[in-house]
Amino acid sequence: MNDGQLLRYSRHILLDEIGIEGQQRILDGSALIVGAGGLGSPAALYLASAGLGRIVLADGDTVDLTNLQRQILHTQERLDQPKALSGRVALAQINPEVRVEAITSRLAGDALTALVADTDVVLDCCDNFATRHAVNRACVSQRTPLVSGAAIRFAGQLAVFDSRQRDTPCYHCLFPEGDDIEDLRCAVTGVFAPLTGIIGAMQAAEALKLVAGAGEVALGRLWLLDGLSMEWRSVRFGQDPSCPVCTPAGVS
Repeated sequence: MNDGQLLRYSRHILLDEIGIEGQQRILDGSALIVGAGGLGSPAALYLASAGLGRIVLADGDTVDLTNLQRQILHTQERLDQPKALSGRVALAQINPEVRVEAITSRLAGDALTALVADTDVVLDCCDNFATRHAVNRACVSQRTPLVSGAAIRFAGQLAVFDSRQRDTPCYHCLFPEGDDIEDLRCAVTGVFAPLTGIIGAMQAAEALKLVAGAGEVALGRLWLLDGLSMEWRSVRFGQDPSCPVCTPAGVS
C-alpha cells in the first residue's frame, strides 16, 4: 500500500481483525455483484469505499424513475441508462482506484460460470429465483463463496454459502428449485427503501469479512429482519443430503 491508501483505509487498518494484511487482501480481492438495484447499490458502494480491488457489476436492466426511491447507485440524470454503466459511474466517484467492470446483459451459462470462477466472492442481489439458482449452481461448481440477500415489503433476509467447506448447505438446500416459490416483485408488492440499504450493507460486510479473513460469516444461518418491528430472527439450517447441487451425487 502507498501512503494515500494507508490514510484512506486507516480506519480498517486500526481494527486488529483486519489490519494491514487484511486490508491488502481487500485491495487484491474481487467480487461479482449480480444485480445493481436496491441490494446491489449499497453493497457495491461499501465494497468500493472499502477498496475492494475489482468489482464486476452485472445487470441487464436500465434505470427507471421508480428505481430512485431505493437504488442509491443511480440518479435522475442517468435515467434510461444501463444500470451496470450507471453504477460504474457512481463507484468511480466514490473510489477511482477500484476497477469496475460493467456487464449490461443477463448472466447465464458459461459466461456466468467464468465470472464466478474469476472472482473471490459473489453477491446475489437479484430479484428472481431462476437467476438465484443459476448463480448458486455456478458458485458450488467453482467453490466460490456466495452472499445472498433479499428484501420485499418490510421483510429482509441474508444468508452466506461457502462450498469450500465440507458438508455446508447451498442455496438450493434452503430454497429448493421447483418448489413453486412465487417471485415477489417490488413493482407489485412494494418495498421499504431503507430495508434494501440494511440488507445490501450486510451483504457487503459478509463479503469483506470473507475476503479479508476476518471474523465469522453467517454460514448455515438464515437471518430474517422484520422492518416494521425492527426485530431479527436467526434460523439454522443444514445441508440437504439429497440436494442435487451440492451433495456428492449432485456435483459428480
